[in-house]
Order: sequence, then C-alpha cells, then structure tokens
Amino acid sequence: MKNKKSSVILFIAALILLIISLSPLIIVIIGSFKSYSEIMTNAVSLPKSLSLINFKNAFKEMNYPRAFLNTLIVTVLGTAGIVIFGSLAGYMLSRTKTRISYILFVFCIIPMMIPFQSFMITLVKISKSLHLINSIWGLSVIYWGLGSPLAIFLYHGFVKGISTELDECAKIDGCTPFKAFTKIIFPLLKPTTATVIVINAMWIWNDFLLPLLMLGSNKSNKTLQLSAYGFMGQYKMQWNNIMAGAILIIIPALIIYLIFQKDIIAGMVDGSVKG
Repeated sequence: MKNKKSSVILFIAALILLIISLSPLIIVIIGSFKSYSEIMTNAVSLPKSLSLINFKNAFKEMNYPRAFLNTLIVTVLGTAGIVIFGSLAGYMLSRTKTRISYILFVFCIIPMMIPFQSFMITLVKISKSLHLINSIWGLSVIYWGLGSPLAIFLYHGFVKGISTELDECAKIDGCTPFKAFTKIIFPLLKPTTATVIVINAMWIWNDFLLPLLMLGSNKSNKTLQLSAYGFMGQYKMQWNNIMAGAILIIIPALIIYLIFQKDIIAGMVDGSVKG
C-alpha cells in the first residue's frame, strides 16, 4: 500500500513537471492560431477560431523556401564536417598511446568548456580575414571547428571499446590506416555517429547568434532563425507571426529527431558504457 501511494505521488509530480516544461510550447502552438489582438488580450486563452493566416504570412514574409534551403545546407554541411573530422581525430587520438596524443586530446576538448561569447568577436575578425563572412559555405566551415570538440570526445570514448586486433588484422591484409578506419572501424561507430548527427544537427538548425554574426543583413543568405527575427521590430513585436514562424522552424527539426530517436538513445548508452 505504501509503495502504491509513493508511485502515485511520483506520477503526479512527474506530470506537473511535464506540464510546466511543455507550457511554453503549448502557448506558442495556441498563439500561432490567434490574431495579434487576441494574444495581447490574453496570451493563454484558446483562439476564437482556427485560422492559418499567421502561417501564411510567416511563410511569405520569411521567404521560407529560400531560408529553409539555406538552413538545410548549413546544417548538412556543418554536421557532415563535424562527423568526418571528429571521427578521424577521435580514432587516431584513441589509437595513438603517447603523451603527445593525450595532450592533443585534452587540447581538442578544452574548447567545450569555453563560452562562445568569450571569443565570438575574435572569431568574427578571423573569419573576416579568411573571407568566410556573408557566406553560407563559410558559416558551415566555422561550425566544423565549434562542433568538433564534443564529437572528438564522444568518438574517442567509443573507439577505446573497440579491440585493436581489428586494426592489426586489417594491416596484415594490406589495408592502410585510413582504409581500415573507413571500411572496418567507422561502420562500428554507428551509434555514436547517430548521436553526433542529432546533437549537432539540432544545434545548427536552431542556432541564431552565429548566423547573425556571420551572415549579417544579407537577405539571400538568411537562415530560418534570422528570417523569423525580422518579425521583431523596434516598436512592435508581431507575436502572432513570430509564434507561427517558430512552429514552421520546429517541425522539420522535430521530424528529424523522431526519425533518429532510437539511435541517439542507443548511442548515448553505448558511449557511456564503452567510454
């Protein structure tokens, strides 16, 4: 009886926490169907009628197809680069048992502990000198450097759990280290790769600050986040369009997450055990 009462209390507490956590999203969903005046009158009330006019306005004013394509390009290229460089570096640093490799590994993962805001001005200046500013491709390259530390950390821990005998057998068969990695080791890293892809894809997709710094006011290069920022004026916030735009941004990311949900959970579990 006591255990049953404890379970009920825990369930109620979890339900309350869930409602609190989801309340901002619920308000955004409800607000996306309401007019500006309805939102200003009562932000949490239900809409008087279901209308898609906010989504239509947001789609048009955001230039959604172009902004979606830009965001997709940056997300795909940025994530692909992080996977490639992170897996290669994690593999080599894990297999090389020297003091230098350990120092390099620590050097690679230290940036995870440094806040982005502390070096963003320096990053902008360096990017400008390398002609990476105002370019979708340049922004993708910058994400490689920012996302690689976590990827190296995850791959390094997972590779340590893979027997070195596989590398030795591949070497006996005439494989180069690169070929052994691509043909034998990398396929075994699927759980970690799925984790790295989901974490970085969702981060890049939803990122606002770095695109704002790197792309500026260039309309043709705007991502979805920058396009939605256009609804925020100096004297008036178009909350109805902002909420509709937020839903349009969330939907693709949510679909991607649902597709890879099992892989990311498996990757986190395997990485924690093997690391």
